[in-house]
Amino acid sequence: MKTMPDKSVDAVITDPPYGIGEDGGACRTRGRPGYAKHEARGWDSERPSQEFFDEIRRVSNRQIIWGGNYFADMLPPKMGWLYWQKLMGGDFSDGELAWTSFDRALREYTKCPKGMDKEHPTQKPVELMKWCVEMSKAQTIFDPFMGSGTTGVACVHLGRNFIGCEIDPKYFAIAEKRIKQAQLQEPLFT
Repeated sequence: MKTMPDKSVDAVITDPPYGIGEDGGACRTRGRPGYAKHEARGWDSERPSQEFFDEIRRVSNRQIIWGGNYFADMLPPKMGWLYWQKLMGGDFSDGELAWTSFDRALREYTKCPKGMDKEHPTQKPVELMKWCVEMSKAQTIFDPFMGSGTTGVACVHLGRNFIGCEIDPKYFAIAEKRIKQAQLQEPLFT
């Protein structure tokens, strides 16, 4: 990001590591069968730095940052929070919060993902990320923590430009495959 010009993308939509150890290893069944155990990869041991959040705000006009409650001390006060009511039960939390740079009332997305092919321990549903992309009103979206590429898939579905970064080669390969499948309009779980 340090090489990107100021305000070079319309929006950053991302889900950074929260620093709470959700990077795999534990068998999170979420109260029902069918959830894969993910290999512990060590990427969720600490939060990103203040410098990282400053860079996100520098390179983009608008931001949506999932897990915003874990970073509230590093982000300016804003009223435009997003809430995802998961409706999943089990050992999942009831919902998740995203900080946004928007000056508008809190918005809620309520949907339980069905048939989601979860290739990353903290993967968001494509429909949730499409909602975020549409809400951002952005044409070019950057995700510096692309994970398995869900934001990129959402951008392809909506005809938006996408730039993604992922440090883990395993997840980068998964993201690349999922985004290519979306571009070819191959069937993909949402």
